[in-house]
Amino acid sequence: MQLTDITTQTKAMIDDLKAICTNYGLGNASSEYKIITEAFLYKFLNDKFIYEAKQVVPAFKDMSAADVEAAMSKMSDEDYELILMDFSASTARLKRVHYISYLFNRQNEAGFHKLFDDTLVDIANYNIDIFSVQTGGQSKIRLFDPISQYVIEEEKKDGFCRAIIGKLAGCSFERVFKQKYDFFATIFEYLIKDYNKDFGKYAEYYTPHSIASIIAKIMVPNGAKNVTVYDPAAGSGTLVLALAHEIGEDNCTIFTQDISQKSNEFLRLNLILNNLVHSLPNVIHDDTLLNPRHLNKKKDGLMTFDYIVSNPPFNMDFSDSRDTLAGEKYQKRFFAGVPNIPNKDKSGMPIYLMFLQHIIYSLGDKGKAAVVVPTGFLTAGSSIQKKIREHLVKHRMLRGVISMPSNIFATTGTNVSILFIDKENTESKVILMDASKLGAKAKEDGKNQKTVLSPEEINQIINTFNSAKPVDDFCVVVDYEDIKAKKLSFSAGQYFEVKIEHIEMTPEEFAKKMADFSSRLENLFAEGRELEKGIKKVLGDLLYES
Repeated sequence: MQLTDITTQTKAMIDDLKAICTNYGLGNASSEYKIITEAFLYKFLNDKFIYEAKQVVPAFKDMSAADVEAAMSKMSDEDYELILMDFSASTARLKRVHYISYLFNRQNEAGFHKLFDDTLVDIANYNIDIFSVQTGGQSKIRLFDPISQYVIEEEKKDGFCRAIIGKLAGCSFERVFKQKYDFFATIFEYLIKDYNKDFGKYAEYYTPHSIASIIAKIMVPNGAKNVTVYDPAAGSGTLVLALAHEIGEDNCTIFTQDISQKSNEFLRLNLILNNLVHSLPNVIHDDTLLNPRHLNKKKDGLMTFDYIVSNPPFNMDFSDSRDTLAGEKYQKRFFAGVPNIPNKDKSGMPIYLMFLQHIIYSLGDKGKAAVVVPTGFLTAGSSIQKKIREHLVKHRMLRGVISMPSNIFATTGTNVSILFIDKENTESKVILMDASKLGAKAKEDGKNQKTVLSPEEINQIINTFNSAKPVDDFCVVVDYEDIKAKKLSFSAGQYFEVKIEHIEMTPEEFAKKMADFSSRLENLFAEGRELEKGIKKVLGDLLYES
């Protein structure tokens, strides 16, 4: 089966799961995303388990999934446990009673919903040491919760769970596990597309893959090894996943924090789908600004990272914690200051400035970061924005800026730019790019208008930025002194050369041109004087009549 066929089949399964939710009165309910993601994850773990068994046991290699399950069901408990010991850490351990086929064959039993729920919970508990997300208080959020609980009518619970197990048993992921990111990045985006509009307090916007790809390919053009990657407002993890894929999943460890439980559940799913299970213990559910949970080895300060990527929320009401964050305890981290509480609209507080300062503070000695910011940040004269830009220039840690097209995010009309920070860019030039004219308008799901970059435009941005060569009206290369002279402006447009068109002419031709201009001006002045007389006459007549 071709990859496109499997993609179509998988998307159809997701659509079928959503249809089941609708049929049982759960469409658009707050619980729908949990049902869909848990069902999909159960399917993924089941198929990955069978795939892994075929890699570990030579006799299983050419068997069908059903034959492998049948063979494993006949094994002694001791032999079964020995096989599990050879499985990779990224594969969840399943008991034989956990298989989808086991549930499928018992779906007509009375009280099937309880068997279904108990199976999910048992899988979660059996794998909780690795396949879980931590809260700030160190509690572990397990993989699964019972899903029939969301169906209110008791007599419909069995039918609901039968419908789900029927759809899960109808397709296979076996042929796509070698694809990893290339396949599952697309599937993940499709899976959560109806649920990514409101991730919670911090993860305000879903990051388009075009931006994630641009950031990843600019940050690691030559690869990297044994590095740490961090996002303090991770959302569903699009940025860290794209960067990890560019680096190599085995060459990096991901660390994230986000205050939204929903975001962390999506992120956990994303990490599992993309072979980054080893980073699951580093996914923290807590308030990053108040309680950053990733500490250094001595536990006496914050951990610093090799790479940081983030698309933090731009504006948000954090008035409840504002005064605390402005206190002495946080002063070193928030070196440029904390925004004041507005008198009218508290939701307009520029919280991205807090995340940006946190990111700068969390960079390692040779650290690199890419942060999505409102384009207004590049030239804003207010104290905090300017102090941050001044800090980046003073400490010579700015690599460059890319101003993106408007509506690159379908969920916001705010123009955005990508700020690249690099602590090793002390002597090199700074690249300022204006890509705002690129892209084509498109409707997303027939609703919001969005700007979409073509693959050629994405490559143009990446290659031009990485080559550090100026391009007329698109990209300039400046040094830190140039930026100081422009009053710390990071906007490319303010550095573009103003071109004056030169036309060769003789002194006689020049004199004739000037005479023509003088004559035309005199005629215009004369017409103006006549018009003025006419207006005065009309006004005089009107006054006389009155």
